[in-house]
Amino acid sequence: MITKTNEIDKVEVVGDFKMVQIREATIIKEDGVELTRSFNRRVITPSSDISGESSEIQSLCAIYHIQSVKDAYTQFLADQE
Repeated sequence: MITKTNEIDKVEVVGDFKMVQIREATIIKEDGVELTRSFNRRVITPSSDISGESSEIQSLCAIYHIQSVKDAYTQFLADQE
């Protein structure tokens, strides 16, 4: 039997604005033996909507995306315009 699963296998918090980088692995197995593994990355910024994220990711964002970080990120974006 061939199965395909997705799992978050790495989470990092990086940079001045505490960007949360998520690496998700897509794993394809046949009879329990891994055939392929590929990766996709995405970044959650302090201004991202996290309502669709897992409770684990939401908790991390709540810890790192405090109001002062959100304000600094908003100011950074405004300065870029």
